[in-house]
Amino acid sequence: MSASPERTGILPATAEAIRRAAAAVRAGELAIIPTETVYGVAARADSTEAMARLYAAKGRDEAKRIAFFADGIEAVRRAGIHVEEIAGRLAAAFWPGPLTMVLPNAGGGWDGFRVPDHPVALAWVRELGFLPAVTSANRAGDPPARTAQAAWDALAPHVSLALDAGPATGGMASTVVRVKDGAVELLREGPIGRAALAAAAAGAIRG
Repeated sequence: MSASPERTGILPATAEAIRRAAAAVRAGELAIIPTETVYGVAARADSTEAMARLYAAKGRDEAKRIAFFADGIEAVRRAGIHVEEIAGRLAAAFWPGPLTMVLPNAGGGWDGFRVPDHPVALAWVRELGFLPAVTSANRAGDPPARTAQAAWDALAPHVSLALDAGPATGGMASTVVRVKDGAVELLREGPIGRAALAAAAAGAIRG
């Protein structure tokens, strides 16, 4: 028998619970959210303390960057990211969906962005009002969590609450590509394959 929501902080993904999850992340806490691939854990990216909590919860190497969630390509542009034509084509083909695009940022580094194809995740991002850092809700090296309970069991007591929208149907983390100077490099294979990427990008895929 699974633990009760009152005891664990696992909440059915109602509109009120989505607002609570947004408020928690806004306040610097961690929250577990559903996506179409696996469950994710989110933090406020502009808070040093929140990001440290996220890395500690996962046992993740702090040298490894964590991607941002957005509700569309315009939100990425508003974040000050230059979206070249080929990235726009990939976004049109696969967003919302299981594609993370790593794009050059204004500081000369790289940031990853994804638009999840899940109504709860999208509603939560829109309620939040800024781009959060989101990564898979599991300890580093462990299999991704496909249920809210599995995510909670992996990361409690670091997280404040989890939104439960039932099992994630995908079960595989997103495809990751890097886009720069008109070229696409495949960094991690996932639900979107090389052939589909090449067709959308109208060119060969590196990596």
